Amino acid sequence: MSRAQTTSHLLMVRPAQFGFNAETAENNAFQSRDQRLSPSEMREKAIEEFDQFVAQLRAVGVNVLVAEDSTEPAKPDAVFPNNWVSFHQEGHIVTYPMFAPTRRLERSEAVLQTVLDAGFQQTGSRWHLEQEEANNRFLEGTGSIIFDHPHRLAYACLSPRTDAALLDQLCDLLGYKAVVFHSVDAHGQAVYHTNVMMALGETFVVICLESVPDPEEKAKLLALFNETGKEVVPISLEQMNAFAGNMLQVRNQEGKTYLIMSETAYQSLSPAQIEQLRRHTELLHSQLNTIETYGGGSARCMLAEIYLPKKN
Repeated sequence: MSRAQTTSHLLMVRPAQFGFNAETAENNAFQSRDQRLSPSEMREKAIEEFDQFVAQLRAVGVNVLVAEDSTEPAKPDAVFPNNWVSFHQEGHIVTYPMFAPTRRLERSEAVLQTVLDAGFQQTGSRWHLEQEEANNRFLEGTGSIIFDHPHRLAYACLSPRTDAALLDQLCDLLGYKAVVFHSVDAHGQAVYHTNVMMALGETFVVICLESVPDPEEKAKLLALFNETGKEVVPISLEQMNAFAGNMLQVRNQEGKTYLIMSETAYQSLSPAQIEQLRRHTELLHSQLNTIETYGGGSARCMLAEIYLPKKN
């Protein structure tokens, strides 16, 4: 079976109670505590941004399944489903242990049922890694892990939300090889999720190499990118802070690829970087200011790729 890096099927969760979450702000330097908006304004703006983003994706022919978040209990980060679930090409579904107790409420059988009701099939295993929360071990889905599916590699920068031993366990189950390294921001704080400093496409990788302090780890990453045929598009720490690492390449139903990012991320790129990326793929950018500012996540965090086989 040839293994795809990109898919045209995405799960998104329409937030019911989006808001600033003090629990996640503990180790997410991307969240702003500046509360200029009232909670209701924040919710309304987040839903507006969400709906506009879905419309843009559908307009270019990407299949977006939208699951509705339940109002109770309130889940301020429900808009980021990629942290609690991943759907795999062999028909596996994996659910993950989350650092913040409020985020554990996001794991939802009803949301998974939305995917299965749309004709996708769980033909493989269902792995529940969330049992590790009792041991204070966390691995937050494709926030923590950047999968190179064709080469069966799982890249991860270690942080309080990304446990190396748990990643090894998952890699054993999936038949992947873990590639762990360290990544820090300008203040020396561990970057909370790998997917804010790195985005892997079919033929390229966007990465903030400045954030990888260990020369050996950096050299290992570059050697792997070279071996696996990825052109490196380096971004700066400043661009990383503008969510330029938080991108996802997807396909539309005709097989054309798009690199999905926020308006903030797009505006941070130089003309040379935009040109470099356009040689590989089309670019699509959406305005996600409220979700980025108060949720501390951007376009990639909002998209859970569905690789499960589909009923004919």
